[in-house]
Amino acid sequence: MHQSIRKLYVNATIYLPEGPVRGGKLLVGPTGRIEGVGDADWQPPPDEPAPIVDAGGFGIMPGLIDVHVHGGGGFQMMDATFESVNGMSRFHAAHGTTAFLATTGTASVADTRSAVRNAVAAMAAGTDGAELLGIHLEGPFLNAVRAGAQNKAHLRPATIAELELYAADAPGAIRQMTIAPEIEGAAEAIRWLLERGIAVSLGHSDATYAQAEEAVRLGATMTTHHFNGMRPLHHREPGLTGAGLALPQLTTELIADGIHVHPAVVKLLFDLKTADGVCAITDAVSCAGLPDGEYGHKVMTNGAIYLKDGSSLAGSSLTMIAALRNALRFTGYAPERVLPSFTTVPARLTGAQHRKGALAVGMDADFIVVDADLQLQATYVKGRQVYGR
Repeated sequence: MHQSIRKLYVNATIYLPEGPVRGGKLLVGPTGRIEGVGDADWQPPPDEPAPIVDAGGFGIMPGLIDVHVHGGGGFQMMDATFESVNGMSRFHAAHGTTAFLATTGTASVADTRSAVRNAVAAMAAGTDGAELLGIHLEGPFLNAVRAGAQNKAHLRPATIAELELYAADAPGAIRQMTIAPEIEGAAEAIRWLLERGIAVSLGHSDATYAQAEEAVRLGATMTTHHFNGMRPLHHREPGLTGAGLALPQLTTELIADGIHVHPAVVKLLFDLKTADGVCAITDAVSCAGLPDGEYGHKVMTNGAIYLKDGSSLAGSSLTMIAALRNALRFTGYAPERVLPSFTTVPARLTGAQHRKGALAVGMDADFIVVDADLQLQATYVKGRQVYGR
């Protein structure tokens, strides 16, 4: 769905790829695409009249894209219902997300297939909030040593036969898979995934630096929630943590909540990789946005979510707009220096860079309106307002 009339937004700070423009304008066409963008002196073509919307001096930023999110607002992808995926889309749209990859957790083949098929149906039907761009398979080809909150009972060696089932259920919809490169069958699986245009992210892994290097040689391009679910950095064996820091081919996912990664290390990662090498994510689970308490096998206290036995963090209660505010506070950087990690980088990783991630002519009119403190005022997907205060 998209808006049916042309609109011209004026009196805004527009965050363009080249930097913010004060007093800027944004022309959104009836098809939900951006038809023009510029500074205060820019004028739309005279043959394209449009109602004028005064942005009141607020900032207009590209919509935030989350490539790793399990749920939120009481909903989760693994429920395998349209209501849950749609509920996720509405919840996260109310927190700045305009597009996302619905992310699985390690489960049986049958449950995973149900969730995958449901996500494909939700993509076809369309969601009411953030746009569902595809699927991120997190597991089941992970290392039990670094499983974290993943269900160890369902971890298994990587096989092409299982991958073919998911590919048949979701032709072209699987955009990313997290895999531990050191487990049995991983190399063959990585080759198979890359041949089909599916991004390979290395995670929940006890890989050595050499094993991570080999996976990169095969074509892996990402790490999953960097620093978490992987062998810690050691000066004699850097492991996957060190590989993500040292190898420019690897883009590192980052949960910038100050819980999964210390604020000083968030700044270190941005300093070392720059925003173009960092992909901000939420890793949010179903209880994100709900009060502290017990939720199944998880407990949430002060926003931090753990397994009940306290053995591991179990996802996050983070939202993308909160992650952006955190990243700015932790690094001290200006928004335009951090913003690519929330927009252009995830757009590239999902293969949607031709229509998502930037405010430019021809792109989808996915944008958020924020005040000076980056408090969200409104969210638009393809020109349609899906959240407003």
